Amino acid sequence: MVLKVAVPEGLIKGGVDDGFGRVADVFRSNFTDRHEICAACAVYRDGKKVVDLWSGYRNGVTKSPWEENTIVPVASTTKGMAAMAVAVAHSRGLIDFDATVAAYWPEFAAVGKEHVTVRQLLSHQAGLCAIDTPLELSDLADLDRMAVVLAAQAPAWPPGTRQGYHGISLGWYEGELIRRVDPQGRTLGRFFADEIAAPLGIEFYIGLPADVSDDRRAIFHAYKPAEMLLHLKEFPARFVGGFLNPRSITYKTFGNPRVLGLLDNYNRRDVLTVEIPAANGIGQARAIAGAYGEFATGGKRLGLQSRTLDALKDPAAAPSGGRVDVVLRIESLFSLGYVKPFPRFKFGTDRGLAYGTPGGGGSFGFADPDLGLCLRHESNRISSVRRSSRDRAPRRRLSQPRSDSPDSEVAALGLPRARASRSRNRPPLPGACGRGATARRRRGPASPHRPPQCQADRCERSPPGPVGRTP
Repeated sequence: MVLKVAVPEGLIKGGVDDGFGRVADVFRSNFTDRHEICAACAVYRDGKKVVDLWSGYRNGVTKSPWEENTIVPVASTTKGMAAMAVAVAHSRGLIDFDATVAAYWPEFAAVGKEHVTVRQLLSHQAGLCAIDTPLELSDLADLDRMAVVLAAQAPAWPPGTRQGYHGISLGWYEGELIRRVDPQGRTLGRFFADEIAAPLGIEFYIGLPADVSDDRRAIFHAYKPAEMLLHLKEFPARFVGGFLNPRSITYKTFGNPRVLGLLDNYNRRDVLTVEIPAANGIGQARAIAGAYGEFATGGKRLGLQSRTLDALKDPAAAPSGGRVDVVLRIESLFSLGYVKPFPRFKFGTDRGLAYGTPGGGGSFGFADPDLGLCLRHESNRISSVRRSSRDRAPRRRLSQPRSDSPDSEVAALGLPRARASRSRNRPPLPGACGRGATARRRRGPASPHRPPQCQADRCERSPPGPVGRTP
């Protein structure tokens, strides 16, 4: 059974700016009400970090605390970071989203894939979610062999007619595409490190370097596959049935190599060391938020072009067969490597410009260019993000914020209004403002979107930070 550990409230560290107090309230309630083991949450607004919180145990068994520099595997949230690498390549003229994949990778044209576009591939419409050739973990480090295997794969449906979550394979196809178009022939993980992580000064890896200590890593606490049957409130029943059926496309999507079919195995050093750009990224919450924040505010430090950013904001084009995902067995909407908001999975404002990627473990990262805002939440207890109340809380009740409203920032994040009865019965978060509070507040440059500072007679509690050190 999945691990349950009581986390003392005093372990919450970090800080928030004025106007973001309810982010801290919801973050805390994930531990007190939703049995979180450990988590981190970071938010950037107009390029400035306004939320940076962490708490709990990076290992629930040993009760090693989550530290400021803890890194955690983020499962499919990695897809968003990999898509950033593709977006940078697009801005540099190396990739055209509407060109065929075969234009850059001629061998890809085999077995009916000659007309598959980069856009279709990135939108999970190419029919390449499951790889038929049996793979071992060691094969993933041999990129030349992987290129041959990937090119030989036949589509599971006519490309563009249906969509099915390319849960593992998408990153391998993106990686080979980057390797083909990059003048230096770099892997996607190396390209990301050089062209995104280094310029932004963030710590996120696709392929964990040998010099990163295991003592800094948080551990996934995952269900065994059969235990998913006991948690159908968190996982769609049809998805669970497919995941447990070796003949289904869902099982084949996540079970090759076999080692990747068990989420606990993403704690293994050898699994984290190879590049799996759709699934095994590892890093800090503030790193992912910082990268999304750069994309949300124009991407100047990365040399992003407006045509690239406009393409990411554009509405997704659903396949001709509709939005039902043949792998996840639920409605989905994808575009250029990202999930886009739709009625059953809302995030960002109601204009639909946001884009992001969720991941198992309650992790989710997204950017909303409409507000120059991004959120990143991550934890280490596995669940279905689309059903997890731990992740849903920070993006619930979305609305178009008003810049003159004190609630504009939390409304943009989809946060529920704090219930006064709960707030009065709980001690203030360290550093929180409130009646008689004397905590030191962060001061920063004025923003046209930032609400008035919290007044003690106007709100019950609105933590301004810093609480601890937030670089």
